[in-house]
Amino acid sequence: MAKEVAALIKLQIKGGAANPAPPVGPALGAKGVNIMEFCKQYNARTQDKPGKVLPCVITVYSDKSFDFVIKTPPTAIQIMDTVKLKKGSAMPNKTKVGSMTWDQVKTIAEDKMPDLNCFTVDAAMSMVAGTARSMGVTVKGGDAPRTK
Repeated sequence: MAKEVAALIKLQIKGGAANPAPPVGPALGAKGVNIMEFCKQYNARTQDKPGKVLPCVITVYSDKSFDFVIKTPPTAIQIMDTVKLKKGSAMPNKTKVGSMTWDQVKTIAEDKMPDLNCFTVDAAMSMVAGTARSMGVTVKGGDAPRTK
């Protein structure tokens, strides 16, 4: 028999740093999940990625058990790591804060491919380039990939 899903909780937690403090504790405690058990499992699964922000989707079942899926780091975080920025531009259409190449965009797109809503690497590259553009990061070197 399949378990009945009671709730879906989405959190962004640094790898290896889940603890019962907010935002993890209150979000899970409200649904009746064993907070310490989640923290132990999450930290064990993410110990190879310390300090990276990792989105996590927690499925809570009606019997208070849970499963969770860890996704790849957000595109904006990966762009900031690649370009070595602390934050994006306050006015991305006027003030540019950095630049990256299409090879760097392709690397991020291939990494994010399982979590994106697209079928080709070219489509994923245009999504990553759009995120970079909205952060005030220019993409240089050649033409953009053509998507159909």
